[in-house]
Amino acid sequence: MFCVQCEHTIRTPQGVGCSFAQGMCGKTAEVSDLQDMLVHLLQAVSLYAQAARKVGIVDAEIDEYVPQAFFSTLTNVNFDPARIIAFSERAGALRNRLKSQYEATCKAQGMAPEKLPAAAEYQLPSAKTVMLSDALQFALNRQKKEVGEDVIGLRLLCLYGLKGAAAYIEHARVLGQTDAEVAGKFHDVMAYLATAPTDMGQLFQTAMDIGTLNYRIMEMLDTGETGTFGHPEPTRVNLRPVKGKAILVSGHVLHDLEKILQQTAGKGINVYTNGEMLPAHAYPAFKQYPHLVGNYGTAWQNQQKEFAAFPGSIVMTSNCIINPDVGQYKSRIFTRSIVGWPGATHIEGDDFTLAIEAALAMPGFEKDEPPHYTTTGFARNALMAAAPAVIDQVKAGNIKHFFLIGGCDGSKSERSYYTELAKAVPNDSIILTLACGKYRFNDLEFGDINGIPRFLDVGQCNDAYSAIQLALALADAFGCGVNELPLSLVLSWFEQKAIVILLTLLALGIKDIRVGPTAPGFLTPNLVKVLNEQFGLKLISTVEQDLKDILQAA
Repeated sequence: MFCVQCEHTIRTPQGVGCSFAQGMCGKTAEVSDLQDMLVHLLQAVSLYAQAARKVGIVDAEIDEYVPQAFFSTLTNVNFDPARIIAFSERAGALRNRLKSQYEATCKAQGMAPEKLPAAAEYQLPSAKTVMLSDALQFALNRQKKEVGEDVIGLRLLCLYGLKGAAAYIEHARVLGQTDAEVAGKFHDVMAYLATAPTDMGQLFQTAMDIGTLNYRIMEMLDTGETGTFGHPEPTRVNLRPVKGKAILVSGHVLHDLEKILQQTAGKGINVYTNGEMLPAHAYPAFKQYPHLVGNYGTAWQNQQKEFAAFPGSIVMTSNCIINPDVGQYKSRIFTRSIVGWPGATHIEGDDFTLAIEAALAMPGFEKDEPPHYTTTGFARNALMAAAPAVIDQVKAGNIKHFFLIGGCDGSKSERSYYTELAKAVPNDSIILTLACGKYRFNDLEFGDINGIPRFLDVGQCNDAYSAIQLALALADAFGCGVNELPLSLVLSWFEQKAIVILLTLLALGIKDIRVGPTAPGFLTPNLVKVLNEQFGLKLISTVEQDLKDILQAA
């Protein structure tokens, strides 16, 4: 195996990347290699989808399937080799079907089919042993000696950014939001990467194109969520358990939470959110369910302790699952959609009876704990409604600076930086946050500035769209560019969704972003230098030094 897509990538004097029997995330070499093969097959589908579009063939099933299956290769999503093989088998079948349609259409139109790269024609073997042998030719670093580390790094920046975009396309699709133009551009990038490109200028431009594409995808997702569940409203959420039977819902998919709430109504089961599902409490559609009682636990890396202690069943709706054998709760965790763990029960469709029955069989919480609250729900509409008051306070000199401190959380001790930074931010500053990085400080009290809360939880990682809208509104109000605002972005990254959000911000021209706790392993020192020169991208240092530099530059 060779994998370098997440922040836990193994780094040794011999090189950077997980290349052993098992990665740091728990992914086996077998699963990693099968995922490389799946990516190759999906690129083959995209090569034909790109060609087919030129003769008027647009296949909605393929447009939806390719990002969905690609999503299964993200960090902490699917660890089940049988499921990965099934994804690959379907990808091969769809490619063969599209190939036949394309060639038949070309013949009917009196034209020769386009000669596609060899990658378009790979046939999946029937035996897993042969698949694993073939997978070696798809290793992501296979041409490092020929093309150099910088080219490999840029390819991976594009590939991993596109993986993040695929996740958001799938989240939007679940809520009824699809776009043939977006799908076409997605296929274009997949097809381009299938050719093993070496032009660094074109690769860099492709990375920016992925960021631009993702901005549109985040807009689609925002439309799907607000159109289905209403616009989030600032809402206090209890972070402590209450007495009774319990189901815990983790991941990102609000659709699944709604179905679980509907199916548990009147059954004496309390429903809790976990991780990135915390912002669900702010949507009006969920306020009608009194048995949605609060949020349990923190970020994904703590689940092996927190899930083990949870006295009910657990539903994992999307990415962020880790080994449930540690903590021995595999018998009561249920996976959904593209999520998978070997031996864990997978739920197909929208019937959550198995998870409900498991919750009823568990003891639940024996007593109420004293409540402790956080506030979430400062998404696009809420931020826009508050913007005039915020602008007045800025003009009056009461608000001096805005800090966006957010992104993915993780287990490294260096991530205490984000807690300490939030604590050290001056009292005349506003803190915006999003994604599971918020758990580093969202249980702290920050007070307010003349009625405006100093701590504004924007929502999930995909709600970066809301934060961008606020920045654009402030820039418009003050008649300046976003980069001239007293706004500093200090981001934490872990996996590929964070990568594509960073690409989105860069594509929008936002500069001087700080990111940590370390640089992505696939970004060589040369590439980090280029990003610094072109965008002012910096790695975090110390809280004291970064705050000094930020405030002096303001």
